[in-house]
Amino acid sequence: MSSKILQSKSEMTKFQVLTEIAARQPTVRQKEVAVKIGITPQAVSEYIKELTADGLIHSDGRVRYKITKDGIEWVLENAAELRQYSQSVMEEIISHVSTWTAICDEDVRKDDKVFIEMREGLLYANKEKNTGIFGTAIMTTSKGFDVGVTDLQGFMHTEIGSITICKIPRIKRGGSSNTNLERLRPIVESKPYIGAVGTEALMALKRLNVVPHVMFGASESVIQAAYHGLTSALIIVEDEVPNLFTRLEAEDIPYEIMDMSKNKYAEPFLNFLKNK
Repeated sequence: MSSKILQSKSEMTKFQVLTEIAARQPTVRQKEVAVKIGITPQAVSEYIKELTADGLIHSDGRVRYKITKDGIEWVLENAAELRQYSQSVMEEIISHVSTWTAICDEDVRKDDKVFIEMREGLLYANKEKNTGIFGTAIMTTSKGFDVGVTDLQGFMHTEIGSITICKIPRIKRGGSSNTNLERLRPIVESKPYIGAVGTEALMALKRLNVVPHVMFGASESVIQAAYHGLTSALIIVEDEVPNLFTRLEAEDIPYEIMDMSKNKYAEPFLNFLKNK
């Protein structure tokens, strides 16, 4: 794939200027932005005029700027596109010069030709099952252990996994005591990867005798799991959901949001299902 903003130097610089404004708002000094991205202050001024005309930023005065809702969406859209382009480069180019780590399905000797497949987010290597993706083992390894594979050929297409987001009320609304555990139980029992964000979320899982796979950095972890084709459940306190929602929308990751509060009246308004 090819990123639109990478096809135009002007669009790329426009993206950089807008992200710098977003980081520095409301007081933005054009000279500082110019130094940061390597263009002249005059050029920054012209880009700011263009961004203002496009409705991506709003000016409250000579050096006061604020990125608009349209500006945020434009940044997120292009950031996601750059990320996808980067992933494409990793898969299609770097794979040929890198050493990948896989788990052996059988004993492998150095210089053996091995086929690669991904299962539950991990790479596995074997000598018989032709997956269309193959490389050369760089070492002798026994079944069940890790092996390095180089000269990887073929293209690995992985379906992006989905994330079920379970909102847990903060302690001021009852925390884990006000969590519908019977509704939460089948969700966590059906997902191969569980993350928890917030003490209330951890305690809700504890009430079900479930230990999450990850707690610190769990939001980023389930996103990376999705890119590896792994479905997951993220048990998360309610006020942390908006930031995650923005990230998932920008990166086009399929998700489902479910309110785990016992307050039944809230569910029709707070439950949301997004199908990709």
